[in-house]
Amino acid sequence: MPLHSVSVAGVVVRDDGRVLAIRRADNGTWEPPGGVLELDERPEDGAVREVLEETGIRVSIERLTGVYKNMSRGVVALVFRCRQIGGVERTSSESTAVGWLTPEEVEKRMSEVYAVRVLDALEPAGAPHIRAHDGRHLLESA
Repeated sequence: MPLHSVSVAGVVVRDDGRVLAIRRADNGTWEPPGGVLELDERPEDGAVREVLEETGIRVSIERLTGVYKNMSRGVVALVFRCRQIGGVERTSSESTAVGWLTPEEVEKRMSEVYAVRVLDALEPAGAPHIRAHDGRHLLESA
């Protein structure tokens, strides 16, 4: 029986349209804050926890914006649009930089599979996106 891992991420959007991002300590890539969902945790609570742990920013969840599956690794990511309700930006053991990026900076700094998660979250409310990728690039729908 195949096993899957579930991760969560928060796309925190400011009133000026900038989004919160981290530069990961392990590989230097820019991504929205997130990580593995704990066994006893609701997805929304996991996203709130991960954003706080990695950035120092407290958030509330607005809505689920996408479900993304890495087909080669079996990781399913749930991405939530969030708004800041407190805290101050800081790095952590998992991040070497925390910044508020424009959508254009997201496209330049993030790999395709992370940039699309942020850009999907910036779209007007609607049904969550469901996408698959190979770890680097999006896969076409069947």
